[in-house]
Amino acid sequence: MGPIGHGRGGGVEVTLCSLVGGLVERGHELMVLAPEGSESCGCPLHPVAGQLQPPWQQQPPHAPIVQPPDGVLAAMWRQAWMVQHHHQVILNLGYDWLPLWLGPCFATPVLHLISMGSLSLAMDQAISYLATHQPTHLAFHSRSQMESFGIHHGRVVGNGFDMDTYRFVHQPEPILGWVGRIAPEKGLEDAAAAATLLHMPLMVWGRVENHDYKAQVMADHPTCDFRWQGFVPPLQLRQTLGRCTALLMTPHWQEAFGNVVVEAMACGVPVVSYRRGGPQEIIHHGLTGFLVDHGQIGALAAMVGEAQHLDRHRIRRHCQECFGMAAFAQRLEDWILSAVAPDLPKTD
Repeated sequence: MGPIGHGRGGGVEVTLCSLVGGLVERGHELMVLAPEGSESCGCPLHPVAGQLQPPWQQQPPHAPIVQPPDGVLAAMWRQAWMVQHHHQVILNLGYDWLPLWLGPCFATPVLHLISMGSLSLAMDQAISYLATHQPTHLAFHSRSQMESFGIHHGRVVGNGFDMDTYRFVHQPEPILGWVGRIAPEKGLEDAAAAATLLHMPLMVWGRVENHDYKAQVMADHPTCDFRWQGFVPPLQLRQTLGRCTALLMTPHWQEAFGNVVVEAMACGVPVVSYRRGGPQEIIHHGLTGFLVDHGQIGALAAMVGEAQHLDRHRIRRHCQECFGMAAFAQRLEDWILSAVAPDLPKTD
C-alpha cells in the first residue's frame, strides 16, 4: 500500500485504474481513499496522511500484525467509517489484516478483492474467517491464488486492462524483458541466468525495494547485459514493452495473477513463465507463450527460442478477447451486486 502512481502498489495500481475506468463507464460513481501523494485515477480522490504500512510480502509467515504510529491504513479506515453512509458499498483493495477484521463491523457492506496469495498466518486466518462467515464479500484474481488459502469455492474475477493504451509491436528487438519489484520473491536472478545463456540483453523495469538483493543479482551474473529502466509510469511502460522479443516471468512465490503477463501480451509479446500461480492460468502454452517447471533455467532459455516463432498478432487478439477492461468491470459488477443485492438479476 502506497501513494498511487509511484510504483509502491505494484499490480494493485493497474487493477485500481482498470476497476475505476470500467465501473465509471458502466455508470457507477466512485470515490477513492488513498495515501497522501497519490495521483488521480479517473474519479474523485480523497488523500489520507499517515505512515505507510510494512508490506506483508517482506514479512516471515508467522510475523505479528504491525500497526505503525499515525499509520495511514488506520487513518484510511477511520475515514471510510465516517463516510460509509454516503455509499452503497466499500471495496477494499489493500492486502492487510485491519480491513479484513473491521469489515464485518461496518453498516455498509465491505467487499475485499484479495491481491496476493497466502503469505502469513494472520492474513490466512482473517481470509478464512470471511470465507466461512461472509463468503460473498471475497473475490480473487485467479483460482490458484484462491486455493492457496485452502478455499476451493469462491468468486474469481480475473483482471482487466485498457487495451487501447498498449502499443503493439510486430517486429521486436533482440532483447528480453522482465518487469516487477526488485525483491527476492520476484526471482530476477533466474531471468538473468536465462538471458546470460542466450547472450541477450535483459531490460528490467521495476522499483528497487531491496538494494542489497539487486547488488547480489548483479554480482552473481557479471556477464548479464542488464538494461536497468527503473520504475516508469504505467503508460510509458505500455509504449515500450512491445520492443521485447519475449518477456520472462520468474516468480519465487505464488503470483496471485500476474498483471505483467497480460500487459506484455497486449503489446504482442510472448511470455515464458513458471508453471505456478496465476500465470499458469493466463498463458496458453504454445499460443501466447510457454510454461516451464519452476527453477528450470535451461528450459526458460530454450522456450525463448520457441516463443520467437509465435504469432504476435494472435497473442494481441487473444489478450483483447480475454482481458479487456469492459469484461472485467462486468465481472466486478456481477460480484458486487450478488453480495449487496442478491435478488437483483445479473447484467447481460
